[in-house]
Amino acid sequence: MQAWRVHRNGEPGEVMSLEEADRPTPGDGQALVRVDAANVNFPDALLCRGQYQVRPPLPFTPGVEVCGTTEDGRRVLATPALPYGGFAEYVVADEAALLPAPDALDDAEAAALHIGYQTGWFGLHRRARLQPGETLLVHAAAGGVGSAAVQLGKAAGATVIGVAGGPEKAAVARELGCDLVIDRRSEDIVAAVKEATGGRGADVVYDPVGGDAYAKSVKCVAFEGRVLVVGFASGSIPAPALNHALVKNYSIVGLHWGLYNTHDPAAIRACHDELTKLAAQGIVKPLVSERVPMAGAADAVQRVADGTSTGRIVVLPAGVAGGAR
Repeated sequence: MQAWRVHRNGEPGEVMSLEEADRPTPGDGQALVRVDAANVNFPDALLCRGQYQVRPPLPFTPGVEVCGTTEDGRRVLATPALPYGGFAEYVVADEAALLPAPDALDDAEAAALHIGYQTGWFGLHRRARLQPGETLLVHAAAGGVGSAAVQLGKAAGATVIGVAGGPEKAAVARELGCDLVIDRRSEDIVAAVKEATGGRGADVVYDPVGGDAYAKSVKCVAFEGRVLVVGFASGSIPAPALNHALVKNYSIVGLHWGLYNTHDPAAIRACHDELTKLAAQGIVKPLVSERVPMAGAADAVQRVADGTSTGRIVVLPAGVAGGAR
């Protein structure tokens, strides 16, 4: 089969190579899955760089999220068992963790539903306890993780303020349903949030960026607000001033979604059932900005790493036309 492999750590565009590889063999409790669509995630770039919390042995295939078909014909969502990641024609995955792909979504859309939307749902509902009528501030609102949070925030009845970089991404954030969009390149985030909220600030901040985004967030978070730390796409990990959290009376809440696989797998399945219902109702729909052939995977991962993409880029193995079933 064809598979993208990483033999040394570095930038994705430099270290990913498309090769012929043996089809992986499932072990006990695992299933072989034909990859119909593989979603590109920021962790794929971190895996290539050797900076992810999981460091598979070299060589490995990146790709942490796929929609595919099992040998017995089931259409499923899977998180492949590394080192045999999703940028390949076949993967192996734990049978117990396979989830039925929603009928309302095509393969490319379904491939983008799992990690980003589960992260958004657990972050907003389990960790930040977002309530109807509250104001949600979403950084990188036009990106893969941010776009999911925007849709889920609207579904929860929140007023959603999206932050994006540049006119093109700002337009995407508006189309996603943001009530207000702030272009961080030309507008003052703190001033705009305070103006929009009558000086109160945002009740919940969804931050997959870190760095300057976090610094701005704590300046415009509301009394008893919650700053949800989801990731550090900027490459800069903030050092919170805890005296500031004390004085302003806000919470800093962390989310490592993958831990639920170990600590509460039943909650992941329940969340998937809820996301499937929302997809069937048309309330959530992953923003797939590009569908690229297998040969374009390394470039796609690099663009996600560089922050130049919008929504989701999905890789389609050879022979899969357009990600449609």
